[in-house]
Amino acid sequence: MTKEKQNPIFDEDELLEENKSLILFNDDFNTFDFVIHSLIDVCNHDDIQAEQCAFIVHYKGKCAVKSDTYSVLKPMFDELSRRDLTVSID
Repeated sequence: MTKEKQNPIFDEDELLEENKSLILFNDDFNTFDFVIHSLIDVCNHDDIQAEQCAFIVHYKGKCAVKSDTYSVLKPMFDELSRRDLTVSID
């Protein structure tokens, strides 16, 4: 008896609604204050959370600043990119 290899069928809507992370990367031109204020404005971080993320980005090179579905993260990604911050959704 042979087994047929089954390929799972992926629903595109389900893939878009999986939890993703908004990743902020370190750069050499944005100030701590600018990054902190951007995280507060765009990602609804409180002061302490935004400051901690800024320090993690500075010392580690990147930080997951928000986790949610793609549809929630995409507008944040767009706004942070518009502010010349380097971000990705993974």
